[in-house]
Amino acid sequence: MSNRPSSDELVDRLVVQLVRHGSLGSECWRAMFHAVRREHFVPERAWCIPDTVGGVPFAMDREADPERWLEAVYSDSAIITQVDDGDGDPTGGTGRPSSSLSAPAVAVEFLELLAPEPGERVLEIGTGTGWTAGALAHRTGAGTVTSIEVDSVVAAQAAANLTAAGFVPEVDVRLVVGDGAAGDAEHAPYDRVHVACGVTAVPHAWIEQTRPGGVIVLPWMPEHGDGRQVRLVVQADGQTAHGRFGGLASYMMLRGQRTRMPDLEPDDSDRWVGRSRTRTDPRALVWDGSGQDLMVTAVMPDVIIGKRLDMRDGTFRLELATVDGTSQAVVESRWGGASARVLQLGDRSLWDEAEAARARWLDAGRPDVACYGITVDAGGQRLWLDEP
Repeated sequence: MSNRPSSDELVDRLVVQLVRHGSLGSECWRAMFHAVRREHFVPERAWCIPDTVGGVPFAMDREADPERWLEAVYSDSAIITQVDDGDGDPTGGTGRPSSSLSAPAVAVEFLELLAPEPGERVLEIGTGTGWTAGALAHRTGAGTVTSIEVDSVVAAQAAANLTAAGFVPEVDVRLVVGDGAAGDAEHAPYDRVHVACGVTAVPHAWIEQTRPGGVIVLPWMPEHGDGRQVRLVVQADGQTAHGRFGGLASYMMLRGQRTRMPDLEPDDSDRWVGRSRTRTDPRALVWDGSGQDLMVTAVMPDVIIGKRLDMRDGTFRLELATVDGTSQAVVESRWGGASARVLQLGDRSLWDEAEAARARWLDAGRPDVACYGITVDAGGQRLWLDEP
């Protein structure tokens, strides 16, 4: 007889772990882990990324090692189910992850933040494997959840997963293939919106499709700095939502909002018309905390910032570029140096903007993340300090 724990025992162990971690508190979500078994939402072969310090990712193969596969399913791990939008092999550990089953702690923290009640109507953006759609339907009841997935192959597998878990697609959960950024106006309004993909700019459609007083939770993923949990509350006008930033969150991006650092000009290019030096240490712009990151994002939301450190000679290189690549900056300093070299090109002087944002943050008393919030309305989104 095997001494390996059963799936029931693994669920119990996971729930205890999540409670101790502080991610899981509500009894309804504890019961959900038993009712909506994760094993129905994981393919035979996948890539497991333990959400623990020092955890080593590994390939999951149910046929080759069913016991390790099951333990991975009920560990606090993210499980990558698709890479490169379906063009790669998720078990190889390479390629860009494009669909997954989120780690339980991360997923349940968003469910706790959303706090839906039985009978409430929920819109989910990003069906993925279908597990959170099932979790929401278990809480709010049959016919209350609409989940949108942009990838038709992923959506079809989610429907199969939900069926295997005992749900009836289109009866218990309504599945839609489409662009999540547009929401689902036909069946609006909703009481809650659960966003299961990273968002840089919050689509106003989600605000319009949520009742006044309704809640939207999402992983906000700016071009610079860490991703954050955001809980928005729609105001009485039905067009505006305010919210504050919570804990860290890192999700795969809404497909229409994927960006990357543009290729920078070589340092000897004649296009670097702005050449100067600065006494500001460029390290401070990325190492002085998340509060400063939010100030930089508020001032220059369309700018991607990257960093490189050469351990051989202590050279630190900060790279800044607008998403469209039309303006760029490079700032280089050496360990112990009195100043740093600055190269800039384009219509905007990005390093000057970054220095001004840092100065504004310092003048404001170095506010931390808890002091910031975000407002979304028909004109876009803006960050604020203390009050909207």
